[in-house]
Amino acid sequence: MTKEEEIEIVHGKGTHVVILGAGATYASTLKNPEKNGKTLPLMWNVIDIVGLSNVVKGLPKEYQVLKEDFEKLYSLLAKDDKFKAEREHIEKVVYQYFNELELPDEPTIYDYLVLSLRHRKDIIATFNWDPFLYKAYVRNGEFTDSPGILFLHGCVSLGYDKSNGSSGPAGWFSKETKQEFKPTKLLYPVDKKDYNSDPFINGQWDVLGNKLKIAERVTVFGYSAPVSDVEAIDLLQKAWGNVDDRAMEEFELIDIQEEKKLLKSWDTFIHTHHYHYCNDYFDSSLALHPRRTVESYHHWAMPMTPNEAFQDGNQIPDDFKTLEELWEWHKPLIEAEKKFYGK
Repeated sequence: MTKEEEIEIVHGKGTHVVILGAGATYASTLKNPEKNGKTLPLMWNVIDIVGLSNVVKGLPKEYQVLKEDFEKLYSLLAKDDKFKAEREHIEKVVYQYFNELELPDEPTIYDYLVLSLRHRKDIIATFNWDPFLYKAYVRNGEFTDSPGILFLHGCVSLGYDKSNGSSGPAGWFSKETKQEFKPTKLLYPVDKKDYNSDPFINGQWDVLGNKLKIAERVTVFGYSAPVSDVEAIDLLQKAWGNVDDRAMEEFELIDIQEEKKLLKSWDTFIHTHHYHYCNDYFDSSLALHPRRTVESYHHWAMPMTPNEAFQDGNQIPDDFKTLEELWEWHKPLIEAEKKFYGK
């Protein structure tokens, strides 16, 4: 199957779910850093990066030793009202730092990712607080309709209107209800995140669960399924179901971790050899077959002709300098989709 044939052959069915962890956002800043030169915090260095070292130094020793394990540190603080002021200060500073992060003008991995999937069919769910996915979603929306996006741990860019369950830019007001979109909660005790207690977060997980049940392809990018995040893994597992019942689905892992270690973390999600591992986004199905990720899997796993079994692919270049160049490259794919759906 040639590149031109891959572009033109469009199937209407099949859902691709992409799940993002901190590694995805970190990878997105390697080539094109944050616009204002800010460093992206990770859980082991967030205290130093956002400027909370002095606060932690003022805590008892059993708290100080958790400086490089931010989620456990926050969990301890959440259990003890004696440190309510310190906890609230940490929440405020973390939110403010992430809220100030800006995408560079040049295309990032998040721009590539948003354009690699299709509207009303595919979905991206992120555990990250940063605004990069949301901002990529908004700016690429000027070119074409984007896939769905979900924020499993909240997002600094997104607010929630409890009166009708709608969401929008944090701090803005709903045109429908005239109510403010209140900032979503970011921090939860790691040992009891209790996603069900927050209506916004609960709704995000419900949508992800429904999408996972019907997904034919799942990509996990930069999320290592930490042992500490018991509730999250449990929710993902319940939605995915018994691995023996998912023999035809393809699981994909993009991560810099060693393959064997990563497979051990996700072994209850992967049926035998039905997985793909790579340590670079541009070696993933999202970059090798953008907007045709499910089609390409069907052609490879269930070919109707010898031609389908062997694919040249349509790998996207990784060196676009402007969003306009990135958009121009995707135009033939989107035109083919319009023809298909127009039928």
